[in-house]
Amino acid sequence: MENLRGIIARHPFCAGLAPDYIDLLTSCASNVRVETDFCLFREGGEANQFYLIREGKVALEVVAPQDARLTVETVAAGEVLGWSWLVPPYRWHFGARAVEPVRAIAVDAKCLRAKCQNSPHLGCELLRRTAEIMSQRLDATRFRLLDLYSAEVRSR
Repeated sequence: MENLRGIIARHPFCAGLAPDYIDLLTSCASNVRVETDFCLFREGGEANQFYLIREGKVALEVVAPQDARLTVETVAAGEVLGWSWLVPPYRWHFGARAVEPVRAIAVDAKCLRAKCQNSPHLGCELLRRTAEIMSQRLDATRFRLLDLYSAEVRSR
């Protein structure tokens, strides 16, 4: 069986991280498996973990009128699920639901935030990498809104 540290070290989000940082990340991590339709987190809930996706797909969703779920983006193998864990007040900005079975590394954000207090360079590096994810998610949301707006204009 492959060890957790090796899996984390090979995940694209962790590419190039110093071995000491991989060790710190691993000390806060665990393997998880979830089935299709499992809700990993809900919009507005406490953001106390994030996920390094190994297999499967997760839909990032917002709740629309009449409790409809609108998929903003789909996160797949090799990607990171969750950035709200790093930005106070640590609340999810989206919901996340597995659209197929998922294997991932769950990272305890409270544990990792505490380690970042003692290792500011690690915190800075994680913030830089997470900012890239935030930018990608913002672009995805913008394009989705443009699609919705265009569809509404065409239907008039």
